[in-house]
Formats: sequence, structure tokens, C-alpha cells
Amino acid sequence: MSDFPALTALILAGGESSRMGRDKALLSFQGVSFLENTCLIAQDCAVQVSVITPWPERYELIIPPCCRIIREPLPTRGPLLAFALALTFVSTDWVLLLACDLPLLTPPIMQGWSRLLATVPENAIALVPRCGSRWEPLCGFYHRRCLASLQTYIQQGGTSFQKWLNVSVVEELIIDNSEILFNCNTPEDLEIIINSPDVDSKKP
Repeated sequence: MSDFPALTALILAGGESSRMGRDKALLSFQGVSFLENTCLIAQDCAVQVSVITPWPERYELIIPPCCRIIREPLPTRGPLLAFALALTFVSTDWVLLLACDLPLLTPPIMQGWSRLLATVPENAIALVPRCGSRWEPLCGFYHRRCLASLQTYIQQGGTSFQKWLNVSVVEELIIDNSEILFNCNTPEDLEIIINSPDVDSKKP
């Protein structure tokens, strides 16, 4: 990992999965749960992987042994506040933030993106992809220096990743294929992934 910066990976597993109807983190895809798969991918480019969740007992047996769990208080207050909490535990300059339901990510993709961190301007707080006019904040890289602006934004009542990023200096992560960011929110999304003839070619 000498050709890209030391990273801490933070994986969010605190959603209610209301549209899916069951816990997305525990869904099985190609024999592995979504959460475990995301942890394994993150391990290939991060020196530390942490899972942020209010339900540590639910996931402690399925995540890799070297991953740690950061307990998010209940009731949960959304991904932005969970990220702000987890960021206080980080010691590396850069953080990779991931949702737990991104089954098409692969280690080579993440490693390639990580190498771009060396080109991010010093005044930028993050390297994040966009889809149209919206950021994709739950698959992005954040510099630890973003914590001060994030805490200020939250203290002012902010809870939206989109609004926070829109008032911050953010470098766009250009991606060749937006399908890489496909996430499973509904049973229909899961069927698309399971039945896709292209999935095997995208996985390592």
C-alpha cells in the first residue's frame, strides 16, 4: 500500500432499511453478507476499518476480526452525524467513508481511487463522486481536516450531506461507470444485482 496514503475506512451500518424490509447489512450476495463484503474490500486499501452502528451485537460475528465497531447512540440521527462521531476516532489524514450496501465495488477500484488522493488540492476537504447534480457522499474520501467545518455545520442544525458538501471545497472524483455506485435499497434492487449477467465480471 506504499503508493497511496494511509487510510481509515468507516463503514455505516446504522440505517433502518425500511425500503428493503429487512436489514441490508445482513443480506447475502455471492455467499457473503453485504457488510462483510464491504469490510473485506475496505481492508485492501485501509490500515484500519471501523463499522459505525447502534447494533454492535448484530454484526460483531460477521465482520472480519480486525475490524472494530464504533457504537452509534440510539435513536440514530442520520449518516452525517454518525460520520462526525466516527471521525473523532480517526488518526490518519484521510478517511474512506462507505455505505454497507455497495456490492459492485472491488479492491482494484478502491485502490485506484485512493491513488488520486495525492492530487487533491490542500484546501479541499474531500474527494467525492457525483451523479448529476448530487454528491455520492457514502462512497467518498474525506480529509480529517473536514471535522471542524462538519462540527460547525452540525452545531448550526445541519444534517444533510448534500448541503454540507455544497458549502465546502470538494474535489469531484471522476468515475468511468456510475453503475459501480449501485446500492441496494429495495428488494427490486437486490433482484437486479442477483440476476445481472455482468456481476461476475465486476467482482474479483
